[in-house]
Amino acid sequence: MISIKQLDHIADHHPEAYDEALIELKSTLANPDYIFKDNKHKDTGLVVKAIKTGDTYLYIVLKICTNSKGGKLANSVISGWKISESRLNNYLRNKTILYKKS
Repeated sequence: MISIKQLDHIADHHPEAYDEALIELKSTLANPDYIFKDNKHKDTGLVVKAIKTGDTYLYIVLKICTNSKGGKLANSVISGWKISESRLNNYLRNKTILYKKS
């Protein structure tokens, strides 16, 4: 689930990733490469998917809410952005990996 408010947030705060985040939303959630625990925010995770674009990869991150009061926002997309391969490597070194595609 992604709300209009969150779509507006992605468009306003991460416009460079807006189109790719929407196009790859289902694929990223259904078949992620990594899921990281968001250590800064309770009940959130970072879902990462590498998207091949020509000879390079684009890494899409979807921040998801994993729990909420009453369950209304559980498993909803909070935000989306692009990261570089070096940022992904930083995530791999510094964040708790909850899932890694084999």
